[in-house]
Amino acid sequence: MATVTLQDETATGRALATTSLEVLPAMLTARELVRLRVREEAARTDVGMPLVAAHEGRPVDWERQAEVAEAAFDRNGFVLLVGDRQIESLDEVLDLSDDPVISFVRLIALVGG
Repeated sequence: MATVTLQDETATGRALATTSLEVLPAMLTARELVRLRVREEAARTDVGMPLVAAHEGRPVDWERQAEVAEAAFDRNGFVLLVGDRQIESLDEVLDLSDDPVISFVRLIALVGG
């Protein structure tokens, strides 16, 4: 079982939030990691849920929110870094055996571009 540290960062590298996540397989795709993170966030009520849209008083449909997160990755809404390596595709297989720090870096679209 691998334990990864998930870190949310701004585009300038400022850490916003850090949490740990136990992952059963030491190898999984970036898509599986994003979906696992969304599922875990949706199950928790004590976090701001950066990848999951909060719904006041209603259960979160984690599968729908995972699709939203995947679409955000595809349109460059955030970048995924494993250590210092940028993940280019959600289908890329990640080796988590070294308990890496995984950064979710939010990108902000420029006005007019």
